[in-house]
Amino acid sequence: MTVKNSDFKIDVTSEIGTLRTLLIHSPDSGLGKVVPSKAQDWLFEDIVHLDTMRRNEYDYYVKLLLYFLDPDKIKGKLQQIESDYQREFFKPDHTNFHASNNVIEIQTLLADILQQPDIRKKLVASVCAIESCNYRLQQQLIDTDPIELAKIFISGSLNDDEMIFAPIPNLIFSRDLGIAINNHMLLNKPAKKARFRETLLMRYIFFNHPLFASYQNNILEIPETAQHFLRPGEDNQEKTTLEGGDVMMVSPQHLLIGCSERTSISGANEAIKLLFDNDVVKKVTIVKIPHKRDYMHIDTVFTQVKRNTWVLLRSLAIAEAPPEEQEPMSWFADKKSKDKTEIVQFRKDKKPKVFNCLEDLLSSISEKDLQSEDKTRFIYSGNNVFPFDSREQWTDSCNLLALKEGVVLGYDRNDKTVEAFKQSGFDVIKVNDLLQKFESGELDPKTLTDTLILMPSAELSRARGGFHCMSMPLLRDKVI
Repeated sequence: MTVKNSDFKIDVTSEIGTLRTLLIHSPDSGLGKVVPSKAQDWLFEDIVHLDTMRRNEYDYYVKLLLYFLDPDKIKGKLQQIESDYQREFFKPDHTNFHASNNVIEIQTLLADILQQPDIRKKLVASVCAIESCNYRLQQQLIDTDPIELAKIFISGSLNDDEMIFAPIPNLIFSRDLGIAINNHMLLNKPAKKARFRETLLMRYIFFNHPLFASYQNNILEIPETAQHFLRPGEDNQEKTTLEGGDVMMVSPQHLLIGCSERTSISGANEAIKLLFDNDVVKKVTIVKIPHKRDYMHIDTVFTQVKRNTWVLLRSLAIAEAPPEEQEPMSWFADKKSKDKTEIVQFRKDKKPKVFNCLEDLLSSISEKDLQSEDKTRFIYSGNNVFPFDSREQWTDSCNLLALKEGVVLGYDRNDKTVEAFKQSGFDVIKVNDLLQKFESGELDPKTLTDTLILMPSAELSRARGGFHCMSMPLLRDKVI
């Protein structure tokens, strides 16, 4: 087995505790095979230039994660890594791969479990059933080297050339497939067919990789409801779906679940029952946002920066103005606006509680759940200036990943949001400059505070997901 870690733990109690371990997947060759006619079916807005996405964008993410989570893998080697045109350090199937036990590559875990003949046969059969492969191809895949087979399952191609089934380009958005909630894992149910194979691969990894052996009883799977099978029609709208971008572990006993374009009410309902029945958390808050491609998940609308600070889209975050403050036309508008956020908090064996707006909920989390003594602050997408608020939300200004409290990653293209961070007292630095300062010793990840790290984004932003999406945290320090 490639990944072995005797100190491995699953324990996530917040969105901002210092990140120690996460799962990621670097852009693979399948991303380079997305064609315009299938882009939206495969949940992409556009086709991307793979080499630029890897070399000039995502590789910086991996290097930064290693400096924070596993510095021995990179400190003192940065120049050598960056001068290697073949990018061997970033390739999971290469002998020079970084193979970090803290920045864990999904493809490596998949190759590990495929070493087991019985698992390989079962998983090949399952993938071939989903993808309608013929029998001879199934036999060929069973006899394929496990490392190569892992690449095939992810890219959809034999020998990087012959496509035998569709790629799964959304695997880079690892959060959508599973969420660590305290010391449990909630495996999710993606809404779109394009992500079914990803879900299958992750189930096999969590239930069969020795890394997760001691957590087998803590893996929760959302079932489909009987009503779904009995409803008329092939493609009804009441499926039980839940994706990780709609799930946030905001404090040790409090989970947020978004109901969105990708997560259904039924999915949230089944998740709550599972979590309460297994005593995983004491309260779950449902945040229902408009079912629009603009928003997709709640982490495209808000993410946490510090105990008392959040970045969010203001148009979805505030309560409706009272009638006397509204313009005349608002008196005749539909009062049941589909663009209004609805928030209901469920507590085990207690009556549900309703919040008027997102800002009230987030203030409650900061001040009551996380015991913040400071007033809750909000940093708005596009600095709350139209049309930049909507433009920058579309390119993930609100979709930030906290490496530690107050140190977050975001895209460099969201200029007005960057201004808002500066106005709120945050330092702003480009990732390449930061890496050089880490390498020289001028700055230290352990002492960095209140910083927005700007990541290059020309190609990554086309995929419609930020760094919160591109991470599956498995271990964070507790927020004290």
